[in-house]
Amino acid sequence: MATNGKAGNIVWHKSSVDKVHRQELLQQKGCVIWITGLSGSGKSTLACALCHALYSKGKLTYILDGDNVRHGLNRDLTFKAEDRAENIRRIGEVAKLFVDAGVICIVSVISPYRRDRDACRALVPDGDFIEVFMDVPIEICEARDPKGLYKLARAGKIKGFTGIDDPYEPPLNCELALPPKGNSCASPCEMAETVISYLEEKGYLHA
Repeated sequence: MATNGKAGNIVWHKSSVDKVHRQELLQQKGCVIWITGLSGSGKSTLACALCHALYSKGKLTYILDGDNVRHGLNRDLTFKAEDRAENIRRIGEVAKLFVDAGVICIVSVISPYRRDRDACRALVPDGDFIEVFMDVPIEICEARDPKGLYKLARAGKIKGFTGIDDPYEPPLNCELALPPKGNSCASPCEMAETVISYLEEKGYLHA
């Protein structure tokens, strides 16, 4: 019996089919590809391009997009600091389950605070958390402003907006950083291939 969080008298039940078996079945290794960056940096676009490219290679992925999870799992959370931390914690726990299932889990979420990203990294085995930093300056993100959020934040209609009146803490030791090329960014397909090359090099696309 164990106590974990607010629950007591709980027992972890093991299965005769484990992560290794599932990875052999899928012919891949479960991992988290955690895409972080400012709003408008291209996180969701990269996630979709990466998902499509891996699908074409016969690899099973699932995207946990920051906006999408707030439609269901995290719809009870606000954008206050404590709720943002809980939002990332829940996403990290779900990503952990996907890793155990042998799935390549692509997380696309601003996740502005290092401590929250590091806590998610600690949930999975060493090497199974691949942090991808969309290293796009706020000037480019604000010029894109695909959702019109920067405009609202500048007008004071959104409070605590990352990059405007709330900080974004860039990764210090991420696995991959994807900066723009001069005044433009690489295409989503090019960025996806960069990530895939990393996965191939590290052996994640084989059991």
